[in-house]
Amino acid sequence: MVRSDYRGDTVKPHPSQVADLTLLTCAIRRARWFAAASTLCLLTPVAVAQSASDDRDAAYKLDDTVVEASTGATVQSADSYKVERSSTATRLSLTPRETPQSVSVVTAAQLRDFQLTGAIDALETTPGVSVERVETDRTYFTARGFDITNFQFDGLGTPMMYKNIQGDIDTAVYERVEVLRGANGLLSGTGNPSATVNFVRKRPTREAQTSLSGTVGSWNHKRLEADVSGPLGAADKVRGRLVVSAQDGESYLDRMERERHTVYGVVEIDMTDRTLLTAGHSWQQNNTDSPLWGALPLYYTDGSPTDYDASTSTSADWAYWDNTDNRSFVELSHLLASGWEVKGALNYLDHDSNSELFYQYGTPDRQTGLGLFAYPSQYELNIEKLVADLHVKGPFAFAGRDHELVAGVQWSRSELEDMSNYGQGIGTPLPPLDQWNGNYPKPPYNSGVDGSEWIDKQAGLYSTARLSLTDRLTGLVGGRLSRFEGDGNSYGVTRDTSYSGVFTPFAGLVFDLNERMSLYASYTEIFQPQTEVDANRDRLDPIEGVQYETGIKAEMPGGADASLALFRIEQDNVAEARGTIPGSVDTAYVGRQGLTSEGVEATLAGEVLPNLQASLGYTYIDLQDSEGERARAFIPQHMVRAMSTYRLPFYEAVKVGAQASWQDVIYREQGAGITSRQDAYALVDLMASYDLSENLTATLNVNNVTDEKYLTSLYFAQSYYGAPRHAMLTLAWDY
Repeated sequence: MVRSDYRGDTVKPHPSQVADLTLLTCAIRRARWFAAASTLCLLTPVAVAQSASDDRDAAYKLDDTVVEASTGATVQSADSYKVERSSTATRLSLTPRETPQSVSVVTAAQLRDFQLTGAIDALETTPGVSVERVETDRTYFTARGFDITNFQFDGLGTPMMYKNIQGDIDTAVYERVEVLRGANGLLSGTGNPSATVNFVRKRPTREAQTSLSGTVGSWNHKRLEADVSGPLGAADKVRGRLVVSAQDGESYLDRMERERHTVYGVVEIDMTDRTLLTAGHSWQQNNTDSPLWGALPLYYTDGSPTDYDASTSTSADWAYWDNTDNRSFVELSHLLASGWEVKGALNYLDHDSNSELFYQYGTPDRQTGLGLFAYPSQYELNIEKLVADLHVKGPFAFAGRDHELVAGVQWSRSELEDMSNYGQGIGTPLPPLDQWNGNYPKPPYNSGVDGSEWIDKQAGLYSTARLSLTDRLTGLVGGRLSRFEGDGNSYGVTRDTSYSGVFTPFAGLVFDLNERMSLYASYTEIFQPQTEVDANRDRLDPIEGVQYETGIKAEMPGGADASLALFRIEQDNVAEARGTIPGSVDTAYVGRQGLTSEGVEATLAGEVLPNLQASLGYTYIDLQDSEGERARAFIPQHMVRAMSTYRLPFYEAVKVGAQASWQDVIYREQGAGITSRQDAYALVDLMASYDLSENLTATLNVNNVTDEKYLTSLYFAQSYYGAPRHAMLTLAWDY
């Protein structure tokens, strides 16, 4: 893959460089105008394509970057901790240095080296991302101080209807996980300024390959995984890939057991030399026995903090939480003349969740341990999502310079139905947690029933142009015109909403200081409808605001990517949990006004020295409310994420590595002068692998080697403890 390099012969300052910097400043001031103008390009992509076809051939290049009708990733070294290109931000295939926002990628090598078999584990290693494990089977994520609500699959997705994932997402299906920090209103429909997580699916290969692995570990953990890919038939015009994984095991938490099964199949067909049809389906089932619903109380009636054993669980022995995902997709892409590509894609999700859960609420007495009460309930949840996208992208010429354009239309429909069947015995006093063994009679669920049923629809036109302004200066301008509709009710309260003509602009500039280093700046606006409800079950108004980001990116001599970013986010009406809705255990939210997030992000990813792969990140966030006080203090202000492996040059069959994460103190004001607190802590994982032969590798992973005891989150008023020291041994065969 050829990188788009600065074409100058010297890095000395010259008059044109001063002019370029002036243009950089002026263009940022005109960000909204540029974004609106680029959206008009939606009306003329065909005309632009025709103009471009007059003076360049089908092998068109922009700054030595080939525009291809391909969905595959750039081939990386098996050990690589970086990818050359990403399209999560704009649909244009850009290098990290060409992207005027912060991007991190969890590569296949990282997933394999540290046995990151679930999305939750993978995101815990990602710079700038805080994983909020509020329960064992429901997880929230934050970045830059705000909730991550945009999960995409191959660049398509809609905001999560409940801002969380239930169960987990098995990474066996995915080649890598891309995380774009900051707002992404162009492709998500909302300008959520936290991050967009894009899961890039594995695709068939033109050559046959097979991978098999087996893992055993602490708490009777077992996992098997198979990945077979290659041509279907004598020629390679039809290719397929099949991925299967199965795992089960016990837990460090009392009584809890888990199993997860995944099957993924995908087929690619070369309809013609220029037309590619791809279709695939994945099925995943997460079953958990005795899961946590809610978690441990964090303080006693006298206000002092609790301190239970790390294995303590509030769950009953009959409780379960089962989640099943079916995801289907189909894509059709066609390469037009002059390097233009038109592509249509359709993604479908069917998520089913069935559970019988046991929640313990109340505040225990420090001396007796009494004061907790039962809340059994049965739940059913179904979410269906359909997302369609049609876009065209390619090069064009204007004012004697070469540029790129992407323009498209997107439509989505999300439907949610859930039902709560409340159990008999709500409010029954329970024994102290240090005497709790999960033995509680399973009740009939006929104490009451309630639920939700609503539909969210979204439609939008979007466009982005990458403009070559000078030899050193590149601009990215774009916008999205969206319509949002909501129809239905939740627990007796309407969820009807309607917003039309919502324009979300984006503008960015990249200035090449030399052939390896660039300055960048970007601006975007924020508009995000919310599903959270207040104490009266009224839906909160949309979040509105702006985001500014500037920084410097560099390609290191060894090939690693480095970046330093400064950001500022201004938002109104951000949902924040504030107690429960009267008469229920459902969370009530309030809209926080005048929230401002400022911070710094520094990252390094790739081969920093020969044989040394690394992914490093430091994040600082200063999140304040309208009165200048710290807001959302359950999110750490300082975070470090570090991961590295080293293949021994004198004995290349051996690779050793370490992973570390650190965060500073977090806390939650519980009311009545009581504050729950988690002090700063660090977690360290170690790995070592040995190539027994050309095709067979053994890997040992030891996680939390210092056996640190810590609370997983203070996102809610309850929490539980993370996993103590544990180990896994994996044997993998690749052919």
